Amino acid sequence: DVQLQASGGGLVQTGGSLTLSCTVSGFTFDEYAIGWFRHTPGKEREGILCISAVDARTYSADSVEGRFTISTEAAKNTVYLQMNSLKPEDTAVYYCAASEHCFIGDYRSDRVGDYYRVHYWGKGTLVTVSS
Repeated sequence: DVQLQASGGGLVQTGGSLTLSCTVSGFTFDEYAIGWFRHTPGKEREGILCISAVDARTYSADSVEGRFTISTEAAKNTVYLQMNSLKPEDTAVYYCAASEHCFIGDYRSDRVGDYYRVHYWGKGTLVTVSS
């Protein structure tokens, strides 16, 4: 079975750093792109970072460019989201997800089409950034 499990969320002060982990099972990193999404109430789920299955190229949203990075550790079947210079607006539930192709931006399953459709979602982990 394919599973993704995000962990590492918590409370951090503005300007601080946090690293989230996503442990995957049931597939390898050359089979699916792995993306990090986040969701806050009243907004669409946002794809913020992704690493391609084809060439390990990474993609990032403008909202996190220069502050967040994505990386993988194949030996541990783990994808990391390193978050630096955190802001209160980064407060959200963060999810990792597997798809055939990377998606960045506001994600709605009824609009993205099959090309970008997320096949598997992990359970989220809450990140709270205090001001």
